[in-house]
Amino acid sequence: MVCIACAAVCVRAAGDTAESKPAAISDSAVSNYVLGADDEILIRALHADEISEKPFRIDSSGYVRIPIIGRVRAAGLTVEQLERELSSRLSPYIREPEVTVRVTEFKSQPVSVLGAVKNPGVYHLQGSKTLIETLSAAGGLEPDAGGTINITRRSECGAVPLENARPDPSGRFTIGEVKVKPLMDAKDPNNNLTVCSNDVITVPRARLVYVIGEIHKPGGFALRDQETMSVLQALSISEGLLRTAGPQHARFLRAQSG
Repeated sequence: MVCIACAAVCVRAAGDTAESKPAAISDSAVSNYVLGADDEILIRALHADEISEKPFRIDSSGYVRIPIIGRVRAAGLTVEQLERELSSRLSPYIREPEVTVRVTEFKSQPVSVLGAVKNPGVYHLQGSKTLIETLSAAGGLEPDAGGTINITRRSECGAVPLENARPDPSGRFTIGEVKVKPLMDAKDPNNNLTVCSNDVITVPRARLVYVIGEIHKPGGFALRDQETMSVLQALSISEGLLRTAGPQHARFLRAQSG
């Protein structure tokens, strides 16, 4: 007997995720990185041993307290801008101060990647990142990933730049949907949007068609980016009937609402 039934598979719970380790970032990207609360920086300042080679954490209000200089606003500045600000603040004490700043921990721009990816978790943006780059950092899509990717964005970051974007009932978020196949085929560059801090990227698992009974390869098969599958397609991907099969007695089971 051959049985075919459609079923939905849910996205993994967020609680199953683990916080990710940041990937390497280029020097040019670091220079343009916008600092924020909870980032950690290392300052090198010539002839200023009190602050040189010491890590400093940007506090929740966006400030960092540095010996000699005092309290400095760091959040909202790029690394280059902070270097210039620190040089200016040190100039009354040191002639022609030379200051460099390095970000040692990126913590201010988290992005959550959930669902059918190899390494779901919280990733910290290190400069401007696209959707493809963020999914790659999460290890890419699982084989049973569905045909769409959902992006949920806080309203203060602006609306998701997609034609299908819609506000949620609370008005605090917008939700957009990207089709996987055009994204992976690079047919529409607009689908590879720039990710924003605090975005939630969710990859639902594909709906399944189950083929069981007297066939060579019984199991569940993902519909992926297609809405339906013909009986011939289902039997083909299950590698066909065994000699002992009785196709005249096949049954089709389909879930109905209620």
